[in-house]
Amino acid sequence: MTVLNKLTSREAIDLEDKYGAHNYHPLPVVLSKGEGVYVWDAEGKKYYDFLSAYSAVNQGHCHPKIIDAMVNQAKTLTLTSRAFYNDVLGKYEKFATELFGFDKLLPMNTGAEAVETALKIARKWAYEVKGIDENKAEIIVCENNFHGRTTTIISFSNDPVARKNFGPYTKGFLKIEYDNLEALQKTLESSTNIAAFLVEPIQGEAGVYVPSEGYLAAAKELCAKHNVLFIADEVQTGIARTGRLLATCGNCSCEEKNCSGRPEVKADILILGKALSGGAYPVSAVLANDGIMNVIQPGNHGSTFGGNPISAAVAIAALEVVADEKLAQNADRLGNVFRKELADFTETNNLVKSVRGKGLLNAILINDTEDSSTAWDICMKLKENGLLAKPTHGNIIRFAPPLVMNETQLMDCIAIIKKTISEFKK
Repeated sequence: MTVLNKLTSREAIDLEDKYGAHNYHPLPVVLSKGEGVYVWDAEGKKYYDFLSAYSAVNQGHCHPKIIDAMVNQAKTLTLTSRAFYNDVLGKYEKFATELFGFDKLLPMNTGAEAVETALKIARKWAYEVKGIDENKAEIIVCENNFHGRTTTIISFSNDPVARKNFGPYTKGFLKIEYDNLEALQKTLESSTNIAAFLVEPIQGEAGVYVPSEGYLAAAKELCAKHNVLFIADEVQTGIARTGRLLATCGNCSCEEKNCSGRPEVKADILILGKALSGGAYPVSAVLANDGIMNVIQPGNHGSTFGGNPISAAVAIAALEVVADEKLAQNADRLGNVFRKELADFTETNNLVKSVRGKGLLNAILINDTEDSSTAWDICMKLKENGLLAKPTHGNIIRFAPPLVMNETQLMDCIAIIKKTISEFKK
């Protein structure tokens, strides 16, 4: 067998099982092609993708504009490292900072890298600007967060699967309940060593938990009052997923072709990733104004691949697609349709307890225990019926299709979901 031989699904699964680390539990489907909202398995069966690589392919699979940008740049110059300038990075930095309303951008590759970068910036700012004694800085985080799986990040996770047997853990983090302003205020008042508050505008991995109206704005005000940085992790919620360019945009309008990106709640540090490249390449970024970002000096932070020419070209194209195709507006409109249809369905089917979400980041809560297999079994049946989704936290199924989906496709998917769930008895 050569690497060019076409594999069956069984052969591909067996190869990964034998030669790959077992750090994932995938749905047993082997994908070999993607286009728009669709993917095909190794045998040619077509599916709707309702996970979008955890919101990395908001612009749809293999978007031609993004792929063309990647291929054209790959034929010209791929990597210089940051030992030299390249002629694409500055264009990308200008484009993105003007779009999102910040002075500076620090380019990285993955979401977890971007979170680690934001934490480093916040700590250095705390010592050099706020005046906290060195090694005393603390960062507030929320329970049930998901910011990645590096050793630092799992240190403030309360997911036992992510944490167990990976200690010793990094100190300097204070955990509070998500969507609890009283807990935030109390913690801010408890110490003068707090550098930042790191929060997901919507907790995606935890089960698509949308905070109370006004929570983010009030949290930002509390942080400002105590001279604490508000860090928004929009790796999953950013780039039009929730019906706005950023989830922190609240209820601002995206009706203009070129959304200004000026959010209702503007973070002091903004973390982006995933759909920043449309799923074509690992691209992440941390954005902040000069008063914060300028604490980073040569040698403080870096990455061989961070800011490489391909990533810069791809990111510009990916962001242009979001504006040109009005993907935020489409996500907002279709998300409302999806939640109404599924909410109406719950009135006649007691297996689904509730529907929640924003834009096209949604989830249903299955009326069963977290340790049951019901949600997984439903996803397996959805696969048979031509739609791919996955459970999170046992009894929650997340639904997040590419934002290029149209209403006809969405209604077809809703019919598949209703039909599939109706086959299960409670």
